[in-house]
Amino acid sequence: MFDIIVVGGGPAGMTAALYAQRNGKTALVLEKNGFGGQITYSPKVENFPGRVSMSGNEFATDFMEQLEAQGAEYDLEEVTEIVCDGDKRFVKTLEGSVHETKAVIIANGVKHRMLGLEGEYEYVGNGISFCAVCDGDFYKGQTVCVAGGGNSALQEAILLSGKCKEVIMLQDLPTFTGEQKLQDILFSRDNVRKYTNVKILGIIRDEKGGFAGVRTNQGDFACDGLFEAIGLIPENGAFAEHADLNKFGYFDSAEDCTTKTPGIFVAGDCRSKGVRQLTTAVADGATAAIAACRYIDNL
Repeated sequence: MFDIIVVGGGPAGMTAALYAQRNGKTALVLEKNGFGGQITYSPKVENFPGRVSMSGNEFATDFMEQLEAQGAEYDLEEVTEIVCDGDKRFVKTLEGSVHETKAVIIANGVKHRMLGLEGEYEYVGNGISFCAVCDGDFYKGQTVCVAGGGNSALQEAILLSGKCKEVIMLQDLPTFTGEQKLQDILFSRDNVRKYTNVKILGIIRDEKGGFAGVRTNQGDFACDGLFEAIGLIPENGAFAEHADLNKFGYFDSAEDCTTKTPGIFVAGDCRSKGVRQLTTAVADGATAAIAACRYIDNL
């Protein structure tokens, strides 16, 4: 039996396990895909305090070594259900395991909605990005396309337009759907071009197989990078019995990371929040772990 089971092995989940171990509690991290989360797609991270530069994979590898040194355990399993029985929590997985624990921290993150292009995953972190704050500096003085037309896409493009030679907005709807104020700011800039009713059909490769642009129903657009800003997909439905969801499917939890169910906490991008960055994920992980440790101490 573990004191705390963490669902999700991204930055929030790993931080939660670290803080649990440092507080004298035993922790198990269950991750369905690969440890490190979305940050592993970033070839270079330069906005994390204390590290001048690192790759997302380096961050994940170093973090795993730190967890092992602290005694945390981890396994590749997909959690499908949490069952509460008094002060006990039972975490069931797709692989057939049932893990008993005193507290659960759900830090299962989100998925970036993707375009569904052939070979798309091949270029994630190497031509295709999702975060201008994280990756925008790699495209200074270059041309980028932004797929999307909502607030997120407009905000990404505003940031990119201050760094890039040219920003090409590709919206698949007849109009841009983001706030008019954001549109006014973005489309007043000389280095921004906009297109509507654009369906991105494929990726253009250069002679070496590298990313060189996108093919659409309105022709080819040569560019050095593509930022996809077409939405995030939370996967919280399996846990809705224990934690309320907002209308977008995120856990409706405040900064204290608690839920309506005692002994169950949430952390990271799966939680309703205004900023989703590496730093905010690890902050959530620490907050949730401390709350879980206090809960256990009061049993």
